[in-house]
Amino acid sequence: NVYSDSISEKSLRSMMPYCFVEHPYPGVPKISLHDIHPHQELKINELTVIPLQVMHDKLPILGYKIGRLAYITDMKTIPEGEIDYLQDIDYLVVNALRFTKPHHSHMLVDEALEFARKTSAKQVFLTHMCHDIGLFDEAEQKLPEGMHLSYDGEVVEI
Repeated sequence: NVYSDSISEKSLRSMMPYCFVEHPYPGVPKISLHDIHPHQELKINELTVIPLQVMHDKLPILGYKIGRLAYITDMKTIPEGEIDYLQDIDYLVVNALRFTKPHHSHMLVDEALEFARKTSAKQVFLTHMCHDIGLFDEAEQKLPEGMHLSYDGEVVEI
């Protein structure tokens, strides 16, 4: 099952047309697409998932509020009003490409920090970083309390 907005569905069908033919050849993944929209409440067992619209430069994409966690990993800006959905979260996973050299479609660390301060998140985990972020220990020391660099294999108890 793949849950996506219409833009992502169109891209998937374009990039992987062999997955959506009537008679696929053996080994092709069976993808069942489900159209979702911002603010549409989805229930997965006891979890409530709410898609939120964010912007990757000029491309609208989805971030997700999952219970008291927000997962927004490829954003530059957020449309007015969407931040209201993030006033009851405890955890935020958000992209922060690097400390310097602005990027047209990704936030820098300071931008991610400014964004996080507009939410109720008590713990912020930075992701979608590039090598320009520097060495983990040195970069981690530059971050304010409650903000951390994420790493592969990290487990966060919620």
